Amino acid sequence: MSNGCPREGEMESKTFLIALCLCYWLATPCNSQQTSPTMKTKRLIEFGWDEPTTRFMRDHIAEMEQTPFEGCVFRFRFWPKNANPENSDQAAWGRRRFEEADIQPALDDLKVTTFKTFKHNFLRMSVTPADLDWFDDYSSVLNNIRLIARVAKAGNSKGILFDTEEYVNRIFTYSLQRDAKTKSFSSYASQVHLRGKQVMEAMQSEFPDIVVMFTYGYALPWSESNDGRKSMSETEHGLLASFIDGMVSEAKGKTRFIDGNELAYSYTKTSHFSKGRSALTRDLKMIVENPAAYSRLFTISHGIWMDYNWRQLGWNMKTPSRNPRNPALMEILTRQALLEADEYVWIYSETPQWWTAKGKPEKLPKEYDVALRNALQPVK
Repeated sequence: MSNGCPREGEMESKTFLIALCLCYWLATPCNSQQTSPTMKTKRLIEFGWDEPTTRFMRDHIAEMEQTPFEGCVFRFRFWPKNANPENSDQAAWGRRRFEEADIQPALDDLKVTTFKTFKHNFLRMSVTPADLDWFDDYSSVLNNIRLIARVAKAGNSKGILFDTEEYVNRIFTYSLQRDAKTKSFSSYASQVHLRGKQVMEAMQSEFPDIVVMFTYGYALPWSESNDGRKSMSETEHGLLASFIDGMVSEAKGKTRFIDGNELAYSYTKTSHFSKGRSALTRDLKMIVENPAAYSRLFTISHGIWMDYNWRQLGWNMKTPSRNPRNPALMEILTRQALLEADEYVWIYSETPQWWTAKGKPEKLPKEYDVALRNALQPVK
C-alpha cells in the first residue's frame, strides 16, 4: 500500500515523462494557432484552373459564395501597351515593369465587390517568367511585387499565395544558374537570401502584416534532401530554402507565413497528414536558418488535389465513386487535413470547375460538394 509518497522508480518515471513533454513542447511551433489541432477555425479555400480574376469575382461573387469555401486564390489581368492581355501572376517575376495604370482595373473591380463569406482570399504571385539571373537588376521584380501587394491589400485579402513552382526557368536549382560555373553555391545562396529580404520588404511596404502562403515552402527542399542527408547545394530546390530564409529575416509586425505543403497532393491515407505535419513543424528545422523565427512565424496547411493525376487516371463524371479520389475518400482526406492544419486547407482541381461564367459548376459531381461540407462538420 502506498503511503502517498512516490517511490524512487516512480520518481524517475515521472521525471522522464515531464522531460519528454517539455521536449515535445519546445519542439512544437509556438504560434497560438498551432496549439489545438481540433480548433473550430479551420477553413477551406479553393485554388485551381477555375482561378478567378478580379473581374470574374466582381461579376460572380454571389455564385462563388454558395460553395463550401471561405475564400479562393485569385489573379488580375492587365493590358500592357501594344501587347496582349496578361495574367499578373505570370508576368511579375521578370524584366517587364508594371505601371500604376496596369493595376487600376483590378483596384476598381475590388472596390465594388462585396465579400460576405469569402473573407480569406489570396492573390497569386508566381516566379514566372524568371527571365533574369539572381545577380541581375531586380528593380522590375521588386516594383511588380509592390504593386501586387497593393492590389491584395486593397481587396481586403489575407495576403499573397506565393506559387514557387518554376513553370518556365529553374531559378532555385543551383546547377542551372547562369554563373554556376564561376560562382559557388554559397555565393548564390547569399544573393538569393538578399533577394528574399528585398521581396519581403517590397510586400510589407504596401501590405503591413501580410500573410504569405507558399505552395512549396521549406518542405520541398527538405524532402529532396532525403531528411537532411544531402546538403542544400545537392538538392534540386536548395536555393528555395535560402530565399525563404531571407524573407523570414525581414518579416516585421504581424507578418506571418504558411507552408501550403503541396506535397500533400500525393497523400492517400489519413496517417500521411500527421507525418507531414511532423516533418513541417519539427524535422525540417535542420535546413532553416532561424528555427525560432520559423516556429513563431509559420503555420501549416495542406493541399488536396481533387482530380489527382486525372490525365492518367481519368475523371468519371457519371460514376464519381470510381474516381481515385472518390467523394467518400475526399471527405475522409479533407477532414484529416483540416485536423492536421492550423487554419487553412486548399482544394485544388483542374478538370472540375466550382464556378464558371455560365453561373454554375462544370464537370463537378454534386457528391464532391457534399463531401467537403461533411468534412467541415465537427467530428462526433
